[in-house]
Amino acid sequence: MAVTALGVDTVLPAYDEIRDSLGLEPDATAVTGLVTAYLAGNSLGLLPAGLLADRFGRRAVMWGGLGLYVAFAVASIYAGSLGLMILTRFCWGLASAAPRVAALAMVRDAFVGDQMAKQMSLVMAMFLLVPAVAPSLSAGILAVSGWQAVFWMCAAAAAAVAVAVTSIPETLATDQRRPLNVRAAGRGILTVLRTPGTAASIAALTALFGAFMAYLAGAELIIDQTYDLADWFPVFFGGTALVMLSAMLINSRLVERIGLDRLIDRLSIGMIGITAAVLAVTFATDGAPPFWAFVLGISAVLMLHQMMIPNLTAAAMRPLGEMAGTGAAVVGAVSGGVGAVLAEVVNSRFDETARPLMIGFFAAALLARFFWRRVNGHLAVSGAEPSTAR
Repeated sequence: MAVTALGVDTVLPAYDEIRDSLGLEPDATAVTGLVTAYLAGNSLGLLPAGLLADRFGRRAVMWGGLGLYVAFAVASIYAGSLGLMILTRFCWGLASAAPRVAALAMVRDAFVGDQMAKQMSLVMAMFLLVPAVAPSLSAGILAVSGWQAVFWMCAAAAAAVAVAVTSIPETLATDQRRPLNVRAAGRGILTVLRTPGTAASIAALTALFGAFMAYLAGAELIIDQTYDLADWFPVFFGGTALVMLSAMLINSRLVERIGLDRLIDRLSIGMIGITAAVLAVTFATDGAPPFWAFVLGISAVLMLHQMMIPNLTAAAMRPLGEMAGTGAAVVGAVSGGVGAVLAEVVNSRFDETARPLMIGFFAAALLARFFWRRVNGHLAVSGAEPSTAR
């Protein structure tokens, strides 16, 4: 999960050096295609990776994806033009989808109920933490070396993970593997979306991912243009990353004590209350509360937010059984793809205040609560035991 995210944000601080290396103008915006191409590849690669994981097993897809990840990271280093580098970045993104899907599928295979939620929380902690700290890591490398070293670091990380996962056994039994053809794939996707509770969990997750992506993309604008504290942004971003990591670790303990469904229920109510309070303060101060108040408020919102995401992911994956590969792909593709669109809607309304972001978080909290109530309704109708449903 970490290497998937590592390929995105580490390239951001390297834009200037890449422009210079490729002979581009100092203000050339075409380099943003390096991120767009990677994200597009990752999104398009999720479903094929999920179908392959359900057909050939999790380990094969994990290793295959990590191997291609290393190959295309190195190919990006030696690309002689921006166009070729964008192509290799797209392929790099395709490869990164495989370990992401395989990791989630392995967790679903090996654990059920609250134990699955606990493990999912630890796994998702890496996926959500890396985008927050990767730019600082990349900036540190660039301080002592060139942009190529950043890509080499990504390749080395993937190679290290490939070695580390050799100790993980195959989690999908041979007799549970699914055929690989267009008809079977279509049936699998429809089954995931029609599974009681799964579609509603994905919808709730999508709303939360949209708000989180809006934060990742728009936080720097708020710190710079609302508070005129651009130099403090790395400290702010790193501090909120630690808050999110703490939330994940706390969640992994709470879910065992309270239970997955009961914890999501309480967190969803708490999120509405906290985001409403922060939103009220934001409007009362014309969109620019004192900086310390904004930091405390957004930290509280992010803490609950990052406890909800792994729990909802576990809830969405819970009923899918041997379809965990396809399920992980659908969960990732829908929540990531639609979430990105929602984030763009929020950030396009930036007015040099924190209002649009906090409205986005409040709307996400309401939607998450609404869809979670529908999940509970499905479980009640089916008579399934929430904490152990398979």
